Amino acid sequence: MLDLFAKRAASARNDILSGLTVALALVPEAIAFAFVAGLPPHVGLYSAIIVGFITAAFGGRPGMISGATGAMAVVIVSLVAIHGIGYLVPAVILCGILQIIVGLCRLGKLIRLVPHSVMLGFVNGLAIVIGLSQLSSFKIIGEQGTLEYLSGSPLILMLILVALTMAIIAFLPKLTKLIPSSLAAILVVTGLSWGINQFSNDKLQIPGTQTATLTVGDLLLTNLRVQAVDEARETKMAAVRSEASEKASLIGAQLVTVGDSEVSPDLSLTPDEISAAAATITDVPQSGFPRPVFWQSAFTLAPLNWETFLIILPFSLILAGVGLIESLMTLSLIDEITETRGRGNRECVGQGLANMVCGLFGGMGGCAMIGQSLINVNSGGRGRLSGIMAAISLLIFVVALSSFIMIIPIAALVGVMFMVVIGTFEWSSLHTWKKIPKSDLLVMVLVAGYTVLFHNLAMAVILGVVVQALVFAWKHATHLFADKQTNEFGSRIYQLHGPVFFASITSFNSLFDPANDPDDVVIDFYYSRVYDQSGLEAINKLSEKYRSLNKRLHLRHLSIECQQLLDRADDIVELNVSEDPHYHVATDRLG
Repeated sequence: MLDLFAKRAASARNDILSGLTVALALVPEAIAFAFVAGLPPHVGLYSAIIVGFITAAFGGRPGMISGATGAMAVVIVSLVAIHGIGYLVPAVILCGILQIIVGLCRLGKLIRLVPHSVMLGFVNGLAIVIGLSQLSSFKIIGEQGTLEYLSGSPLILMLILVALTMAIIAFLPKLTKLIPSSLAAILVVTGLSWGINQFSNDKLQIPGTQTATLTVGDLLLTNLRVQAVDEARETKMAAVRSEASEKASLIGAQLVTVGDSEVSPDLSLTPDEISAAAATITDVPQSGFPRPVFWQSAFTLAPLNWETFLIILPFSLILAGVGLIESLMTLSLIDEITETRGRGNRECVGQGLANMVCGLFGGMGGCAMIGQSLINVNSGGRGRLSGIMAAISLLIFVVALSSFIMIIPIAALVGVMFMVVIGTFEWSSLHTWKKIPKSDLLVMVLVAGYTVLFHNLAMAVILGVVVQALVFAWKHATHLFADKQTNEFGSRIYQLHGPVFFASITSFNSLFDPANDPDDVVIDFYYSRVYDQSGLEAINKLSEKYRSLNKRLHLRHLSIECQQLLDRADDIVELNVSEDPHYHVATDRLG
């Protein structure tokens, strides 16, 4: 990564200012992910506040920012679409419980199994995904009620403001570090955008808005209006389907479906219908303080019974897995940047506690937000105060300062995220790819490609770890060999070198010649070890061959781990294990 994330000393001032910066960047992200999940915008904002505060206070990685994320929103949208919003609360609460169990069982340390090649692919793919996701910020509602890209002078103006934001972030630290450059860039560009919007004439205004530069308010109104048009289109489809069904029943003919050519032309909304649907959204709904679901009269909770549990369990398992993988990967990334070490198991418990509380308030849950965490680190946030400040500031913005938030230009936030992309991407991997093993390069490209194509960071990491493990197994399967010698008593001694496990069984079997070996055979594991059940089974089958030929087989210099495996498999491995007074433990021999 570039030296965008400069080393800074932890201080309360830096944490407070960086937390304020992150809060400004959280607003559009939380709203956008709520729309992705098919939920009202305030659900995303409340989720970011609750999850962000609790994980900052009780999580295992100071300086890391959590909130509503796209990865979890994709799972939530399926649950809500299939079973309804009433199942959201128990699903998110169960997700939190599962995450707490993972933390208490100390399984967070499994993140150490992620290879460096997977991490490189992860951060590179992530940088590309963050960059591509910003393109949606250049869209407005079109004549057909769908999102269309900006064009002409509004696009040029927005690109200029994005470039100005990036320039301030890049060059301000060379002049002063009293204020985070990201915060300064947002404030400067917001002031400039406000002036442009105040004094621009009607000809410069973006169609469908009251401004010449897109703002957070425009983003929210645009999404709400597109949603209203979609609902109007669905209502018309339902009406046409009902009318077709009535006609079919009257004439006793076959039921006419919506997909038939005679019906489908009537499904498209006319320009007047689109305008009427969009016009129903005139302002952004105001949000108050978050309230528990049992205080929300409009919220209908799913019945708490065994059937509901079976419905939500698959979704909760996926939510818990996706949330923990993204959080622990972000933790590792922040560890690398700050040269400190977070506590993975505590982070699992913190994430679980946050999701349980978030579920009680009707939220969509969340996990670590990589982009906002990098903004926080770049702005000087190192302690828990930065995350707590971000959550509190976001709550203040939502409850009391929503009018200020609405005038923040999208260009400023896009510029900040573009700088995160530049700082996140591992540029050194572009000129070192010829120097690293081809298998590592394959894994890195595979993880990055899967992340970009499917936007599923958790599955990309799992896939990378699996492929890297298979490559590792394949390579070590060829590293098993034996030195053969005959001692003064006529015994054949096989001095093994290398691991005995599932991938090396074929090589292991090819080392021995039971038919031509003498009556007494010794296998010496001084430079080897047995790793798994496959290795034990191979030894068992080999012993059967020697036994069938009335030949004795001895094992020597087994490590403690190997002996434990053999002790647990007394009923499987029927061997004569020789006693060795000079027993050595393979793992301790070199230390």
